[in-house]
Amino acid sequence: MNVFEVFTARVVAAVQKVVPAEFGVADPDVSRVAVEPPRDASHGELSTNAAMVLAKPIGTNPRALAARLAAVLGEDPDVAKAEVAGPGFVNLTLRPAFWHGLLAELLRLGAGYGRSGVGRGARVNVEFVSANPTGPLHVGHCRGAVVGDAMASLLDATGHDVTREYYINDAGGQVDVLARSAFLRYREALGETIGAIPDGLYPGDYLVPVGEALVREHGKSLLAMSEGDWLPIVRTTAIDMMMAMIRDDLAALNITHDVFFSERSLSSGASDRIAEAIAAFRARDLVYVGRLPPPKGQPSEDWEDREQTLFRSSAFGDDIDRPLMKSDGSYTYFAGDIAYHYDKYLRGFRSMIDVLGADHGGYVKRLRAAVTGMSGGEATLDVKICQLVKLLRGGEPVKMGKRAGNFVTLRDVVDEVGADPVRFMMVYRTSEAMLDFDFQKVTEQSKDNPVFYVQYAHARTASVFRQAADAATKGLGTTYLATRRADLSLLSDAGEMALLRKLSDYPRIVESAALAHEPHRLAFYLHELASDFHAHWNRGTELPQLRFINQADPVLTDARLALVDAVRVVLSSGLAILGVHAPEEMR
Repeated sequence: MNVFEVFTARVVAAVQKVVPAEFGVADPDVSRVAVEPPRDASHGELSTNAAMVLAKPIGTNPRALAARLAAVLGEDPDVAKAEVAGPGFVNLTLRPAFWHGLLAELLRLGAGYGRSGVGRGARVNVEFVSANPTGPLHVGHCRGAVVGDAMASLLDATGHDVTREYYINDAGGQVDVLARSAFLRYREALGETIGAIPDGLYPGDYLVPVGEALVREHGKSLLAMSEGDWLPIVRTTAIDMMMAMIRDDLAALNITHDVFFSERSLSSGASDRIAEAIAAFRARDLVYVGRLPPPKGQPSEDWEDREQTLFRSSAFGDDIDRPLMKSDGSYTYFAGDIAYHYDKYLRGFRSMIDVLGADHGGYVKRLRAAVTGMSGGEATLDVKICQLVKLLRGGEPVKMGKRAGNFVTLRDVVDEVGADPVRFMMVYRTSEAMLDFDFQKVTEQSKDNPVFYVQYAHARTASVFRQAADAATKGLGTTYLATRRADLSLLSDAGEMALLRKLSDYPRIVESAALAHEPHRLAFYLHELASDFHAHWNRGTELPQLRFINQADPVLTDARLALVDAVRVVLSSGLAILGVHAPEEMR
């Protein structure tokens, strides 16, 4: 049950009762009517903007309309109080019985609570990581990997048909550099002393196994070939081995992809998807031959003072039109991007999400323009930029530099602190903001460590039931199953009711995080729920009558255990969506 959806429907019904009868508007537009928690909890439990968004269109004062809506909503049997606040908000306080009913429904649904069909099976392509296959993933890739995977899980939980995709950049000059670097390691594996790795090549030791594999497969035969002959052979082996390593790195974070799409496949063999995409753009009059002005303020590799083939990107919100062909007749990198998204469109995706690194901020407008142009506005693209991760150890920076060969890999981080802290902390901040990741902080067992704080809350719920089982052997008589038959009306303490209201927010949070493509909202919510649960636990430490297990009152104990079980269900469900374990004990 989503309490906010339930009461949005009731508010809409009140609008449709009041507005036609008293204000003479037969069909008021209720599309902007919303019900949300009030900013100040003292103002009630729910708040609606209905009067605020409807007053002007129907020609009345917001407070006057709010007063009439409050009168109708006050007659609802689940509403204890309906009040007009501020310029025209209607704040609602619900009867305890409603919250007790919601708790019963939560326990009935179990792991299904918070899941919904709002996506209606819509196909969504989530492309994330997509690192160049030139080495192991570093911590920057790690953030995009976790954000993309959690985003896909949220969409799964809300009824979308999600495809997780990885775009293999195997067609650019960087993979030729990779091949030359691997060939150097091949010569090393044959016994040659190669000395220092030349500038411009990848120096990392991760290419040593590639050289050894080439020796096993080809012996010394590659030495007798020209570069033009050995380069494609070495490139294929190197890319395959790099992608195997990348898949293994992602598996350490429990991340898998449904599709690995090769950039090289766009313009190889009999098909040329890039030419096909450009032809489709020509048919829509979105391509022309012209000149671009020089870039303002900074040089651009794409700019050439000549006539060239351009995409009308500026017609769809981009700053300038974009070149599709280089002076030598080859395609620009952007042309490949267009073809790749065109391929997604042809595969039936009308909703696309790209999770990109901080260095891709300049691509957002042009990519969105391309998707809008190719689909005539039928498809949408949301580009999420993941800002840099600053690695710290006890507050001191940990240096990394990929081309120098001494960067900190994703696997280094996971092996040191574990997958759970990495996954939680990578989404415990909006992706558009820089992230500080301190190896020391994320392994502390303290309330200052968010992942520990949330997992500890779940472990505490499990410990309550272990204590209940122990109490049962001593004659208390309570059982886990008894919570399903508990008299929930006995839950009346302010802390208990606050927990119920926080639990009621979970479906709304899951849905809003999914639709906004912002998994950090769920991480924030879980931390807030854990904080509320810990606070109530601590009150029981100070006030024995508030403890979950009351030896003198097994009926009340069952009701309180039902509440604890609900907290357990929601914490477990939310952590599962984020790909984080919900432990029974903290060691």
